[in-house]
Amino acid sequence: MDINSLISHYGYLALLVGCIAEGETFVLLGGVAAHNGLLHFAGVVAAAMAGGIIGDQLLYWLGNRYGMRILSRFGDHQDKVEKARQLIHRHPSLFVIGVRFMYGFRIIGPIIIGSSQLSPRRFLVFNVIGAFIWATLFVSLGYFAGKLIEPWFDKLDQYMQPLFWVAGLAVVMYIVWKGIRFLRQRR
Repeated sequence: MDINSLISHYGYLALLVGCIAEGETFVLLGGVAAHNGLLHFAGVVAAAMAGGIIGDQLLYWLGNRYGMRILSRFGDHQDKVEKARQLIHRHPSLFVIGVRFMYGFRIIGPIIIGSSQLSPRRFLVFNVIGAFIWATLFVSLGYFAGKLIEPWFDKLDQYMQPLFWVAGLAVVMYIVWKGIRFLRQRR
């Protein structure tokens, strides 16, 4: 199976999973794949949105439940956490929408929001709006960047296939290593 077939078959799922934790790189690549006809533009936006929403909702609930404990571990950055809390209280809607675009706040931002006691319903509404704006913007950037890299896209298969095998092997080895560590700690 070549790389184009892999993208066509598993691209949306890979986008969704990739956007749960990180995102911009996956979304840009999804836009490039849409430009090359491997994925549909709307499907890429939907998968990126879903992954972004799921990831931020999980982090929000983590912050809502354990936020103070988690945030206390960032002793050197308490001033930034406090500034973020002040912004949340002054402009909660804008902060929730904008946290996706704030460098350094992509992961910690929803935890801070959760710890600020912003209502779950309000967070969900603005999380969806923010995810839509974010996904549409980055998919569009990737889509238009696809024109620039289109001449090299067909050659991607010969270079990427070995990397996929190495990455797959690395993931399996990591899972086995973590499993062994877990079993040793339980003894």
